[in-house]
Amino acid sequence: MSTETLISIIIPACNEEKAVGSTVKQIRDLSLANSEIIVVDDGSSDGTAREAKSAGATVMSHPYNIGNGAAVKSGIRSAHGRVLILLDGDGQHDPKDILMLLPHIAEYHMVVGARSHESETHLHRNLANRIYNLFASFIAQFKIQDLTSGFRIIRRADALRFCDMFPNGFSYPTTSTLAFLRSGRTVKYVPIKTRFRQGKSKIRLLRDGVEFFLIIVKIAMSFSPLRVFIPISSFLFFLGIARYIQTYLTVGQFTNMSHLLINSSVIVFMLGLIAEQIASMRLEKGDKLHEPEEVEKYSVFSRRETAES
Repeated sequence: MSTETLISIIIPACNEEKAVGSTVKQIRDLSLANSEIIVVDDGSSDGTAREAKSAGATVMSHPYNIGNGAAVKSGIRSAHGRVLILLDGDGQHDPKDILMLLPHIAEYHMVVGARSHESETHLHRNLANRIYNLFASFIAQFKIQDLTSGFRIIRRADALRFCDMFPNGFSYPTTSTLAFLRSGRTVKYVPIKTRFRQGKSKIRLLRDGVEFFLIIVKIAMSFSPLRVFIPISSFLFFLGIARYIQTYLTVGQFTNMSHLLINSSVIVFMLGLIAEQIASMRLEKGDKLHEPEEVEKYSVFSRRETAES
């Protein structure tokens, strides 16, 4: 039987001693063949690392808190598996859902666990996520069902391709989703039910909500800039035309403001074209640095007992 590591489960955690041990044990109970569990302790001040290690995980520790995205990047770079499974260590994800998501990675570049309406989530978070999903779907021209889900399966070669683009904070799921879609990679959403997290959330709705929206715009500028520039350019252009008509009908002449608005619309559009070319060149350059990797068809029955029989 081959001892090559096929699956790496990466769990970023910060002060999650109440949930991380149970999460690791539930994953081990799945008995996935040729797999490893990596818990990245992002500068916890409690016993997160101790609980994860005693449950059977390999533990990496940051000397201080850097961010959820930084923990994910550390896990990706140290993983040995050809397929990476990312999930949170706060107990909101059911590890059994791995068996539901895993078979799809043979056909898609990324598989995401999309939180269903029956999931145990706060109402204001649910509403915010819907707004983010709509805006991101417009940017990506693809129906995004759960932009911020931290439960996803990615091929290691693709993860390394985009790893350096991931921010250090909580917005790495957003970046990875838009980066995959912009580069022509396929994404599959599978409905899952989540539970209320154990412990106190580190995300603040108002502060992090505004920051997160700005991050989405920034990511859109990085991957699909025309989706941002064209609406702005169109608004300025039609506003200039309306101003032309209004001043001509009222005073019988054209004003400098009309010229300024239309000229500004042209400048914004040209800047969008330049930004689009830069984004395309960056994606093409990255694709040349990472060769594609074939992934075998994973079955829900690919467990240790089956492999050893």
